This record gives sequence, structure tokens and C-alpha cells, in this order.
Amino acid sequence: MSYSVPSNWQDEPELLDLAGAPVPQYGSGSLADLLPTLAAGQGVPGLTAGIAELAPADRNCVFLVDGMGWEQIKAHPDEAPFLTSLLASSRGGTGLPITSGFPATTATSLASVGTGLPPARHGLPGYAVRNPASGELMNQLRWHPWTPPKPWQPYPTVFQLADAAGVHTAQVSAPNFQSTPLTKIALSGGTFHGRMTGEERMDLAAIQLAAGERSLVYTYFSELDGAGHRHGVDSDAWRGQLMYVDRLVQRLAEQLPPRTALYVTSDHGMVDVPFDEDSRIDFDEDWELGAGVALLGGEGRARHVYAVPGAEADVLTVWREVLGDRFWVASREEALALGWFGAPGECDERVLGRIGDVIAAAQADVAITASRNEPNESALTGMHGSMTAAEQLVPLLEIRT
Repeated sequence: MSYSVPSNWQDEPELLDLAGAPVPQYGSGSLADLLPTLAAGQGVPGLTAGIAELAPADRNCVFLVDGMGWEQIKAHPDEAPFLTSLLASSRGGTGLPITSGFPATTATSLASVGTGLPPARHGLPGYAVRNPASGELMNQLRWHPWTPPKPWQPYPTVFQLADAAGVHTAQVSAPNFQSTPLTKIALSGGTFHGRMTGEERMDLAAIQLAAGERSLVYTYFSELDGAGHRHGVDSDAWRGQLMYVDRLVQRLAEQLPPRTALYVTSDHGMVDVPFDEDSRIDFDEDWELGAGVALLGGEGRARHVYAVPGAEADVLTVWREVLGDRFWVASREEALALGWFGAPGECDERVLGRIGDVIAAAQADVAITASRNEPNESALTGMHGSMTAAEQLVPLLEIRT
């Protein structure tokens, strides 16, 4: 009795083409281009309107909903009827999204929004990155261990530039965000107003918009992201939060003063990663991936891998062999040259050592977890960080008065 061996039995997995990774639209259609475009239209000097489709307005409001990707809105028209009705208005009426930036994660995206710079320049290129001065991982969302904020991100925010130019500038968010280092280095300038409920934030944002002939107001909602992480982006809990966001946007829209443009956007989308061994590769239990690695940074779908000195080439080879059919796996030099963190050639010197020797960005619905060192993050249902459409594309919905 004989049998035939399947034709692909001994084939090597086909590696993902790095050139095929969907790079963020830095300079023309990314989160980093939003505030400079709005402020330039208000006459703030030194800024360029990168998103050409947006028309100037005297009063601008940005409502950023954490974790509300473009694809998630499109997939839930019943839960978000008002947001769905605005899809055609996105990106200046083109009906198109913009891109988050890489990695598609909150600390990186908020820094891009507030500074108007890509990650390669503002220097927050991931959830957790190596501090070259100490050799430790620095969590840039929780700002742990403590690192002096100003040297870490030295550039002025767009809010500070607008405030200096006479634009009435305000941030309306949860009170606990007022004094965080991330707020100070990314979103400070003008006045901060802490309000607990979403309704209070919408009402006060409208008041702040009307407080100046030229106004730039930012407001934020985080609970949708939390529901997605804990329960998944297609859970009842997540759907309930999306319904609430839909009502908040409509509430703010109904109160806008004259000559206002409201933009509803997000810092990233999200994907649900199945709880099985094929979908969740546990770095802490994989000797092959751990060989030659000094530190594992980033997060499950966008990893910064810091090699033991001299092992960089070997780590890159192994990670490509093991993961290259499901992840875009690049060296630091390749990722920078391809424009993952900003336009090629524009990386600040102080940022280079924060970026991994190897970067692994998920293409499939998979994640590299770390069950011992990152037990909480490894237990999340919804994740984000990579360059897939579900994570990278974010809305830029617009309402004008």
C-alpha cells in the first residue's frame, strides 16, 4: 500500500513581502497631519496643511474615540446610525479614512495627534520601548519607570503653538488625565478641563468652542477601547459602548457654534485574537524566538525585539523563519527605510535606540504574547498595533456649521 505526499508538505512557508506592508500615509493622510492642518487653516504660523481635502474653519473640534476604527464603524451600522450617516463626510467629503501611524497604539497615536509629528520624530514609537539611557523597557502609556518627560519628547505641541498664536485652545477629558506625563508632552497647551461623564465633556467642548473667535478644542473618550480589550470588538459590551459613543457625537453636533468644524476620529482600530496556540505565540515558552533576545518590547501585534549585542542578524533570521508568513518582520533599518515610523530619513537620533533591532507586525489575526512577563496584556481578547486595515484605518468624520 502506498500513499502520496502532499505537494506542499516540505515547502517553506511563503514570507510576507515587506514592500507590501500598508505603510501609514505620513505627510498627507495620517493622524500626525490632522492638527497641523486645522491650525494652519486658523493662521497659526509654522504649520502646514498636510490633509489637502480639509477646508479651513475658524473653530475646530477633534473628538477622539479610543479604539474606534474605520472598519468597526462600517461593520456596525445598527449600533452607530449617526456615525454611519457621516461616513461619506470622512476626509473632507471623500468618504475615505486616514491612517493611524505605526504602531497603531494609543501612546504613539496621541503623541502624533498632539505634536503633529510621526513616531520617528516625537519618539514614542510603541507601547513599551527600550530607554537607551537605562537599558530598561519604558511603558509609554503608563510612563513607567519614571522618565523625565521633556527630554523624552522635546517638541512643542500644536496646542501650545495655537495658544501662542492667540487661538482659544482647550482639552476636555477625564480629570485623571490632566497631570499625566503623556498629556504633558502630547496634549498640553491652553487650558485643561476635567469632566467625568461623556455628556459633560460634550457640553463643555461646545462651550469652549464658542469661547473664542478662533478655537481649537480636543475631547476624548476611552471606554470603547477598554470594552474591546476585555470582551472583544464584536461583544455585547463593545456594541453597547459604541451605541453610547454614537449618542455622544450627535449630542455634540447639535450644540456646535457657528463657523465650526467637528472631526470625529480615533487612535486605532482593533482585532480579536483567538485563544489558541496557533493564534497566540507565547514568547516566554518559545526557546527559539527567545534565543539572542535581551528585551521584548512593543505589544502582541507590534513587537520591538532588542537583541543581545552581536546577535541582531541571527535574531532577525530566526524571527523571519518562524513568523514571517504571518508577520511582517523587518530590521530597524528596513522599517525606517520603508517608512513605517515616518518618512524615510527623518528619524531623530535620540529615537533610534528606542526602536527594536527587529520589528514584527502582525498580518494575520495572531499575537506574540508573553504569559509570564505580560500576564494582563496576554489575556486581552481585543488587540491592536499593526498595519492591517482593521487596526490602521481610522475615521475622520466631519460636521460643519
